[in-house]
Amino acid sequence: MKVYGYCRISRKQQNIERQVRNIKAAYPEAVVVSEAYTGTRIDGRKEFEKLLKVVKSGDCIVFDSVSRMSRNADEGFRLYQSLFQQGIELVFLKEPHINTATYREAAEKQISAIQTGDDATDELLAAITAGINKYMLRLSAKQIQLAFEQAQKEVDDLHQRTREGIATAKLAGKQIGGVPGKKLNIKKAEPAKQLILKHSKDFGGTLSDGECMKLIGIARNTYYRYKAQLRSE
Repeated sequence: MKVYGYCRISRKQQNIERQVRNIKAAYPEAVVVSEAYTGTRIDGRKEFEKLLKVVKSGDCIVFDSVSRMSRNADEGFRLYQSLFQQGIELVFLKEPHINTATYREAAEKQISAIQTGDDATDELLAAITAGINKYMLRLSAKQIQLAFEQAQKEVDDLHQRTREGIATAKLAGKQIGGVPGKKLNIKKAEPAKQLILKHSKDFGGTLSDGECMKLIGIARNTYYRYKAQLRSE
């Protein structure tokens, strides 16, 4: 069995070393795969995609938290189920209740029906027992799904706070976006670029171009010029 650790950060300002330390403390033998500036979806995470191609049944992938695997609830849950069915162990240091070992235990720990010797009674007890076992397995699966939904909610809440902040600024009479004809203040270029790196989806953030422009308060042409400069740096 091989143990892999997967770490990722979404923004430049984040520090990936904390995740690495946490995984190494729990699994010193883990081969850590790191990835920076990724979005909420699994597609496009090149290192993670490479890892998924090399893991085999019996191997283990360790995450600091469920949000490092995916912040898209449906996608994350489907991937979890797929890896579980392939026999790959998944460990979430901050959410151990959804580790595949815990889920597997729930699936295997079936309640046996009591045999009374009376056919009618035994048939009824068997039906009741089967229903309980099915319910317990569904409950375990629901806990896993809820963990991914919570991770996605964090992203959705961030988007909502951004929209509310923009609306509040407009109501307060603040300029959102650049003023036509106003000369660009070069001293503001670097802070604006840092905000683009932090929030733009193209650099692993969660905001669209339009949302970024409104949040930063720069004109469209200036925004795209800064993006082009960041790509060439």
